[in-house]
Amino acid sequence: MINPSAIGWIDKFFLKQKSSLLPIETHPNTFYKKVRETGFIYGHIVSFDTAFEIEKKGWLQSEISKVALLNTLFRIYQLTTNDNNPDEFVSKAVEFYNQMNPQGFNLLRKVLPVGTLSLDLEKIIDTRVQTNVDIISKNFSHIVTNALLFIDVLAFRQYLIHGEIPEKYLKKIEEAIISIVSLALKTKTTKSKYDDLLIKLFEASVRYSKFSKVNVQSQNFGMDELKLDYFTHILEKQYLVDMAGMALWSDGIVEKNEAYFLYKLAELMEVPDDFVSESIENTNQFITKFKKEIPYFNYSNPVKHFYDQTTQTVVKLITRNKNRLVKEILESKELMVLLAYSTRRDLNEKEKKKVRKQLLDICKTIPSLAIFLLPGGSLLLPIFIKFIPTLLPSSFNENLENED
Repeated sequence: MINPSAIGWIDKFFLKQKSSLLPIETHPNTFYKKVRETGFIYGHIVSFDTAFEIEKKGWLQSEISKVALLNTLFRIYQLTTNDNNPDEFVSKAVEFYNQMNPQGFNLLRKVLPVGTLSLDLEKIIDTRVQTNVDIISKNFSHIVTNALLFIDVLAFRQYLIHGEIPEKYLKKIEEAIISIVSLALKTKTTKSKYDDLLIKLFEASVRYSKFSKVNVQSQNFGMDELKLDYFTHILEKQYLVDMAGMALWSDGIVEKNEAYFLYKLAELMEVPDDFVSESIENTNQFITKFKKEIPYFNYSNPVKHFYDQTTQTVVKLITRNKNRLVKEILESKELMVLLAYSTRRDLNEKEKKKVRKQLLDICKTIPSLAIFLLPGGSLLLPIFIKFIPTLLPSSFNENLENED
């Protein structure tokens, strides 16, 4: 089983998938449809397009996104180069990302050890799936995953063809998406809170463009002024149409003026009408089916949602490191006693300080718990403390009773 948060997961992925034996996809249309079915295009991944099924039960959304990004990059590598070699792919992917130099990568490079190319790619992908927000929100907020990851896939294709990323390619495609989505939202007859959340999600995902909701919403331009001639490949065109369709979605209803917008957009880019019809149907089916799972449709109470997401993540981290964590705690009698007390009464400030200090010392010895050492990580300790006693043997409560 792959653990996308453990060092070496990329090598394990290719080993499990027997990638060198996989058939190579040769048709861009088929490639795109398979990627869209996974939810990767919509920023909410529900499956992987892999030869061998991957068990993702218990994974964080960011971990799912990491595997999906790796797999989709490899698929576009196969499609573009007609090559199946994972080592060559990893080398090209690292070269590509080094040229992109995404924000935040230098921070990861300082924190994590230098290793093989596959380990370098793991660090980069870990950064790429995150949005441009602070480190705690980046790991625990309602918006976890970069919604525009397919841009990486399109840019990687350009890199493989030209040996470099065409000048301003990333900026131009981000700006095209922002402009199209903004125009699409203006076209909508019925507005919803989802519109604002979608804008926020894209705002957190752009890397190379300045994104201002006020400026974008107030831009006085029409579709004829969109600079779309730059995008000539079918994958780019289909993606832009799907992004517009995603923005227009509203409870399965597409008004006449909204449908006209999509067909007109497709006409400008010479995309067939049947793709637009398919795009509308696929977007509606996907969002309708997974609406309850998609974060930006379940944002009625931001504070509660943040707490729920944070709690789930902390519990997963604790559970995954249960054995080592319990071992470390059992070696500290004072910490055990204080944790037991915490299940019966509120600890005083002096006791809380001792618990925090000792838990942070333990986190230093367990790499997966390093998140609690980052700026703001101590804010998560109360949730951490709350669930630790459930992992410890029942005898530690009994021992405390004997001491009372």
